[in-house]
Amino acid sequence: MRTTILSISVLALAACAGPGAGNITTSLRPQAAPFNEPGSQAGLDRWLVEFRPRAMAQGISPAVLDRSLTGLRYDTEVIRLDGNQAEFNKTVWDYLAGAVSQSRIENGRAALARHAGTLGRIEAQYGVDKEIVVAIWGMESNYGTNRGSMALMNSLATLAYHGRRGAFFEGELIAALKIVQAGDVAPAAMTGSWAGAMGHTQFMPTSYLAHAVDFTGDGRRDIWSDDPTDALASTAAYLARSGWQRGGIWGMEVTLPEGFDYSRVGKTNRLPASNWSAQGVRSVDGRSLPAGEASILLPGGAKGAAFLIYPNFRAIERYNAADSYVIGVGHLADRLRGLGPIQRVPPAGERALSRAERTELQERLTRRGFDTQGTDGRIGPNTIAAITAFQRSAGLIPDGYASTSLLAALR
Repeated sequence: MRTTILSISVLALAACAGPGAGNITTSLRPQAAPFNEPGSQAGLDRWLVEFRPRAMAQGISPAVLDRSLTGLRYDTEVIRLDGNQAEFNKTVWDYLAGAVSQSRIENGRAALARHAGTLGRIEAQYGVDKEIVVAIWGMESNYGTNRGSMALMNSLATLAYHGRRGAFFEGELIAALKIVQAGDVAPAAMTGSWAGAMGHTQFMPTSYLAHAVDFTGDGRRDIWSDDPTDALASTAAYLARSGWQRGGIWGMEVTLPEGFDYSRVGKTNRLPASNWSAQGVRSVDGRSLPAGEASILLPGGAKGAAFLIYPNFRAIERYNAADSYVIGVGHLADRLRGLGPIQRVPPAGERALSRAERTELQERLTRRGFDTQGTDGRIGPNTIAAITAFQRSAGLIPDGYASTSLLAALR
């Protein structure tokens, strides 16, 4: 689903960025009620009539349309959830405390043991570590216990007709109909989240079409049933096609030497691990730094843990682009292997900036001559560059982190 906002904006739609999303032509899309005006059952019914020829032009048969779209209702709860997604104002440490809880670690180890044979075969075929696959399973549906129970056809049609991202969800609805037409699942059994994410590892329909596999060999790519085999294999296939390097790691916590040049921090500054080692970068647990190009990531600024991240970080990022999510998956996988907890966690009390505070931060930076190229409350590369420049000018550690103390300094 899944953003690089370091104050952790983990959106409900983060996983909606899967391959193939939003590729439908919409120039003939009927006029639906604007998102900020009431929709209605009559409006949805009209939309479905006008949608039908567009779906048929995409190869969907009349029989599948009849089976899948008859009796759909306009779901006000889906629209409410879409319009009122709560902003996550958590630090990375607060997020990880829940994402990599002790119960999730214990349940993950139990899942590894319970499905050892299947996971071993998946790892052998796709080259993706079984612990990573299980960690994604844990993060997405708590090992299958929370797969979502909403009727996907109903949710997707409602969102396509009257959602904020109508064209996107129409593309997902077309993909869902193609899944039914392929015989993988009956419309009534296609359940998931309100936003359309499905199964044990929460694939969007377009991502399913691009990456789901029939690992059991029963003729269906079944990610919905109690048997997680196809879902776990599909997740491994997704990561493998996203550039996962067999035998590599996602990253590791490291210590930075005194006097470290913080201008070298960031995903785009990739150097051989041997270069980082020569500069005094060390793993916190005494492991040698694996060979390969790597970057330094400071998800919570200089006061928090530093991570040396490798290409497999970017593969997980294709699944969900939030740094917090990727670190959560990688760290949970490490805990499942028996490695220890993150060591440099700041004391409790530090909070993430709200959207309003992030906007204020951008406005204040820009007024001082450190242009953020926009004031939208999103901490992207331009804002990070502006923060770093200001920190240098003020004699602060130039870690590029948007913190409450930074905003106070600007005030």
